[in-house]
Parts: sequence; C-alpha cells; structure tokens
Amino acid sequence: MDATAGSGAAVPADGDRSRALWASTVAFTVCFAVWTIFSIIGVQIKADLDLNDTQFGLLVGTPILTGSLIRLVLGIWADQYGGRIVYTGVMVAAAVATYLLTYAYDYPTFLLAALGVGIAGGSFAVGIAYVSKWFPKEKQGTALGIFGAGNVGAAVTKFLAPVVMVAFGWKAVAELWALGLLVTAVVFYLVTKDDPDLAARRARGAKPEPFSAMMAPLANLQVWRFSLYYFFVFGGFVALALWLPRYYVGVYGLDIVTAGLLGAAYSVPGSIFRILGGTLSDKYGARKVMYWTFIGSLVCTFLLSYPATRYVVQGIEGPIEFTLALGFIPFTVLTFALGFFMSLGKAAVYKHIPVYYPNRVGAVGGIVGLIGGLGGFVLPIAFGAMNDLIGVWTSCFMLLFAIVAVSLAWMHFAIRRMELREVPALGAPRDLPELEALRAAAIAAAAAAKQAADAAEQAASAARRAAARGGNGKGAEHAALHPAGR
Repeated sequence: MDATAGSGAAVPADGDRSRALWASTVAFTVCFAVWTIFSIIGVQIKADLDLNDTQFGLLVGTPILTGSLIRLVLGIWADQYGGRIVYTGVMVAAAVATYLLTYAYDYPTFLLAALGVGIAGGSFAVGIAYVSKWFPKEKQGTALGIFGAGNVGAAVTKFLAPVVMVAFGWKAVAELWALGLLVTAVVFYLVTKDDPDLAARRARGAKPEPFSAMMAPLANLQVWRFSLYYFFVFGGFVALALWLPRYYVGVYGLDIVTAGLLGAAYSVPGSIFRILGGTLSDKYGARKVMYWTFIGSLVCTFLLSYPATRYVVQGIEGPIEFTLALGFIPFTVLTFALGFFMSLGKAAVYKHIPVYYPNRVGAVGGIVGLIGGLGGFVLPIAFGAMNDLIGVWTSCFMLLFAIVAVSLAWMHFAIRRMELREVPALGAPRDLPELEALRAAAIAAAAAAKQAADAAEQAASAARRAAARGGNGKGAEHAALHPAGR
C-alpha cells in the first residue's frame, strides 16, 4: 500500500483505492453512453422531423454543450466537497433528464431535453478529480488512463442502441439508458468512499478553499494550451463519434445498424487505448506521447480529408479517366488509427495536470475538459454546416487537419521556448553533424593556435627581461672595477 496519494493524504487501503478507480470507470462508461445517445436516436429523430444537416449537428451537439459548460463548476465542487457525492448527484440528475427526453415532441423541445441529457458529460471532470486523489504521481497517468477508457460508452451506445431502437423505438433507448444510469449511481455510492484528501480535511476540521482560489491557475497560458490539445483529442473524438454514423449512411449508403457498428470501430480504440496512453505517459513522459499523437493524427486526417476525385488526363490516344477515393474498408482502418492516436493524447493531456497543478486538479481539469467538450459541441455543428455550404463530405476531416496542425506547431514552439530558458546553449547555431564536427575542430585548432601564440609571446617576454637583467649586471661590475675619478 502506498503511503501517499494525490496531494499527500494517507490512503486507507488498496481495496478502497481499487474500488474507487473501477467504480468510477464503470460509472463514466455509463455516463458517456447516455451523453452520446443522440448519435443513434438522433438519426431517427432527424427523419421524423425532416431536419437538415445543420439542425442535426446542433441536436447531437447540444448535450455536449451542457456537459462541457458544467465541467468547470463540477470539477471545483469535486475538489471542495468530494468527488463521491458530486459524482452521484450528477448521475441522478442526468438519469432524470434522460427519462424526460421521451416527452419531447418537436425540435425546440428536443433541444431543451438534450441540454438536460448533457449533464451526464460533466461526470468526467468529477471523476478526474476524484480518481487522481487516490494515486501517487508516478501512477496517475495509468489510473487516469483507465478511468478515461470510459469513453468506450460511446461504442456501447453504437452497438446496443440501434438494436433496441429498431426493435422497440427510440423512446425505449432513452428509458433503458436512464434506468441504467440511475442504478449505476446507487451502486457507485454504496461501494466507494470519500477520497483521502477530503477525509484528511474533515479530520482537521478545515474548510474547503474558496471558489476564487480554485480559479487562480486559469490565468496561466499553459492551461489554455492544454485545453487546445484536448479540444482536438477529445472534442474531435466526441464529434466523430456523433458524426460517423451519419457519414457512413450518407457516403456509403449503409443502414443505421451497420453504420452504428462501423462507428464503434472508431470509438472502441479511441477509448480502450487510452489506458495504453496513460501507461506510456508514465513511462516515457506525456510530452513525447503528445508528439506521437499529433504527428500520427496529422497523417490520418490528411489522408481522410482528400475528397473523392475524378481525374481526366489527356492521353496520346484520347482522354484517360480515373477516380481516386477511399472505400469504406480503408476509411474504417484510418478512422481506427485516428482513434488510436487520439486515445494516446487524451491520456497524455491529463497526465500533465496533476503534475503541474496537484491541488487544483478539479479546476484545471474542469476547464481543460470544458474546452475539449466544447469541441464535441462545436465540431458536429461545423461538420454539418460545411456539408451544407461546401458540399464535400470529407470537409470534416479538413477541419480536423487544420486544428491538429495548429496544435502541433504551438506545442513544439512552446516546448522550444521552455528548453531555451532552461538551457540557453541550445540556442546556438546547429547544422549537419559533419559541419558541426568541422566547426568544433576549427574552434579547437584556433584555440590551440592562440594558446601557442600566447606561450611564445610569454617566452619572448621572459627572454627580454632576462637579457635586460644581464646587461644591468655587467654595467655594475664595470663601475666597481673602475671607480670614477681614478
């Protein structure tokens, strides 16, 4: 058993810590399944209400908006009052809102209901704050990676919701998901305990820090840089989890059940491999993992963004036509790879937070999660709007390519500036290794020549001084042998 966890409070027992981690992970999985419910039932609602792509994007993104905006407040509450009670309250509220969804009857009421369903998404900030307090820094990456694998709830919805919806209708999906979330809330509260920091604070009789103190780290630009990373790796993940079923139906003409299963081929690696991302961040460092994430994602989004194109080449015997396009098998493989790289990045971003802000995990994790969640809200709307305005299906991947390119550039130059502050010698000119060797040899030769010249000059000066001393001695001897006046 570790002596410390989180910010240094004693851990009561390994069993309590293990239950806190796994109960939080299961609860987050169920919350995420509820949070992304519109990715499936939204397709049927779109057909029932005759919505365009922009309206559909707004509908599936609205729960993401709520879940994002409340993350900051919920994260701070988790730091102040404990993640266990806040987590339970979030799940109960989201379960009630999801059940009430079945009473919606037109587009405005569906949007209103979607706002309530989004409460489930706020569970992430609470879980991050709660889980991190049970583990020491060297194990937080793995622990938070395991917790974050609850993103697989999106795949749960994609696998199960189409089957339930086809058999019983979309209202049955909402009712069953609400019941599952309520049961999860009860079980979570019964099997977990208050985190060690909260228990220690209560034992001391200390009051929680004020809201203003919790918000202080948000003045750091570094926090907002982390937020942009998460906007891509998490916001992009959520957006594609919501958008891919619609993409498969529109581009490849698949039915909703098959489209949901193929969408899960993206969601599963984007969730499960988050555990690997946490482990790699503990072993190799979060910074290196972020480089892997952005470079891999840059390649994937570049290939996915290329639209199906018909070429006409003027050949010797006449025009030659051919088409360059991704079939659904290569497309699925690439989205699988993109989900993998995003999963590494999601864990690596949150590995930074307990290290840099150990006593403000709720606040900093809340704002980073807020911005990332906003990506999940804004991007589906942007995908739909770009489809309506540009008319190219792959425009969604063009947008993601631009975001990851900016993120990679900002991260690299920020890291470079930090390295130059710590080691100014890194700012010296650097060329090819061969030129560096020649330059070093030339510098060494020049230094040796200067040293030799200095030694020769010193020897000459010594000789002149010796000669001067010898001349003065002979003059004195002559004066002694031939006194004046004799």
